Amino acid sequence: MNKRLGLLLGLLVTCSTFAAGPVVKEHGVKEVSPDRFQLKAGDLSLGLSQDWTKPLPQVTRALIIVHGRLRNAQTYLQSGEDAAEHAGQATHTLVIAPQFLNESDVKRNHLDNQLLHWNGNDWMAGEPSTGPGQISSYGALDQIIKHLGNRKLFPALKEIVVAGHSGGGQVVQRFALTGHDHPTLQTEGISLRYVVANPSSYAYFTPQRPVKFDTASCPGFNDWKYGLQNLPAYAKGQSAEQLEQAYVSRNITYLLGQQDTDPNHPALDKSCAAETQGAYRLIRGHNYFDYLKQRHPQLSHHLVEVPGVGHNGDGMFTSPEGQTVLFTQ
Repeated sequence: MNKRLGLLLGLLVTCSTFAAGPVVKEHGVKEVSPDRFQLKAGDLSLGLSQDWTKPLPQVTRALIIVHGRLRNAQTYLQSGEDAAEHAGQATHTLVIAPQFLNESDVKRNHLDNQLLHWNGNDWMAGEPSTGPGQISSYGALDQIIKHLGNRKLFPALKEIVVAGHSGGGQVVQRFALTGHDHPTLQTEGISLRYVVANPSSYAYFTPQRPVKFDTASCPGFNDWKYGLQNLPAYAKGQSAEQLEQAYVSRNITYLLGQQDTDPNHPALDKSCAAETQGAYRLIRGHNYFDYLKQRHPQLSHHLVEVPGVGHNGDGMFTSPEGQTVLFTQ
């Protein structure tokens, strides 16, 4: 299917075809990441390519890679390590894969009460953890970034890249939109970039959508995480205008698989709010990028397509295009 035809099909979706996504029964993750990051609210589960509790003078880049709804952080850690190896950047790259566990994971794996966990997929939207204390998943990412600004541990660090695929791509896009400032990074000359890969949906700044629909039959289309109504507590205190200006000023790349074009993909968000953005992930990404360019003609964000790859996180990040975006842009 050529891009023009795909764009047309993406715009022809109507609310009469909207259907909810498949109900996925939670069984809990099979693998809990081995490392722990101690926060006031509790310990965050994560995977690390190197021991970050001692100085890493050779590390010039940190790659924070966020898993999708399966919460398989170690799989994403391996993809990040493989991508760094293929790009010849393994020695100089610290890969960090946070794991946002939920209550089914705690139950299945008999985890101790100190590990942070969330209700269902609330971590995708930046909601607070349900135990042991409360911290937004985005706030946990902030704490990782703050830790990386410690020059005693990372004296040569020049860049932090926050990347995510699928559900992780949703997290990174919303985190880039609502993210808090990190003045220490500016002081220390450490840049911060975001890579949003194949998310099912994006957060829009206005009620405008690329697909025509009946608002009466889709009343929540502009609620968070699809729009800016009913923002999570993490984003409170900032106006829509402030959020938008901060977002468009950030270094963001949208990494889209050219074959991620299945409107019936089992993991695709088929809710009404998501379908207003297009029929499948590739077109939703293009629609959002075009929306931003329409509002901000001087937009400095980038959109990169990965030929021959569909909805596959490892394929996206280890591809030549993925390596370029993660390690050389």
